[in-house]
Amino acid sequence: MLARFRHSPDTTRGLRFNGPVADIRRTRTMAAGPQAIWDVLSDFGAISSWARTVDHSCLLEHGAEPGLGMSRRIQVGRDTLVERVVEFSPPDTLGYDIEGLPRRLAATNRWTLVPIGGDRTEVTLTSTVRVGANPLATLVERAVCRLVARQSDAMLAGLAQRVESSHV
Repeated sequence: MLARFRHSPDTTRGLRFNGPVADIRRTRTMAAGPQAIWDVLSDFGAISSWARTVDHSCLLEHGAEPGLGMSRRIQVGRDTLVERVVEFSPPDTLGYDIEGLPRRLAATNRWTLVPIGGDRTEVTLTSTVRVGANPLATLVERAVCRLVARQSDAMLAGLAQRVESSHV
């Protein structure tokens, strides 16, 4: 699994800082084609069926077809979040904003699927975290980045388990 943290220009233990924004990128190769993976990701209200950290999920807003503007409510422990689709390009890109985080903290997740031959796909989850631009915010950002990296790893593992076991 490949982990990249993008900020700039200073690099500290794999983190690159660029003011109030941090990108955390996790990549995993899965033994399934992009369409099989897309089918799971685009079933937007069903994330709790494969993401072990999500206790409950349901669709809030959706049209006749899935796509931009679609939203879901997720329960993670005591926290309730709303995720709203801001990028939808079947079968390779799904992006959504995460709402309901503590004040001054904003986050976006973006899934990218790249076929790499045979029935294998490189799946990348990029999480963008936005905090403030002061010294305290930088400390908070580092802590949030570590948490988001663990969450991303867990989500990728759950997705791989789901698509690879149903693909056999």
